[in-house]
Amino acid sequence: MAKKPWDKSCSEPRAHVVHLDPDAPETAENKPLPDGISGKSIEDKSPAEWAYERLVIYIQNFEEQLDNEHEVAVGFVGGDAGVLRIEGLGFFDPDIVTFYGQDSAGTKTQLIQHVTQLSVMLRAVPKVADAAEPNRIGFRLVADLKAE
Repeated sequence: MAKKPWDKSCSEPRAHVVHLDPDAPETAENKPLPDGISGKSIEDKSPAEWAYERLVIYIQNFEEQLDNEHEVAVGFVGGDAGVLRIEGLGFFDPDIVTFYGQDSAGTKTQLIQHVTQLSVMLRAVPKVADAAEPNRIGFRLVADLKAE
């Protein structure tokens, strides 16, 4: 019997994607895993750590496709919580993922999410008006994974 992509007994994570546009930019599902992720087996990760690592990959991939006038933000699916400009992302074993940032009004915002409820939408929002360069949290997150 073939193993399912979510089966923790798989030694390597499976990922797959199909796009309508044959020239669509490369996505997280068809890129190699960063060193900090591939060095530890899925069996040795909590649901929170594994969700965090995959979010890091998706965020960085999304940022690679942005121009210098936009930054990544996360919109929360299924509610009217609005949009959070991502300034930090963390996890707390075994099952919590946390987003840190600001809402559209600049108010300090934090979302604490159980992995079973995790459903986010990445959004491109204009960079902070007085910032010379857009923030690229995804690249910092991947660098942190590689350093572990």
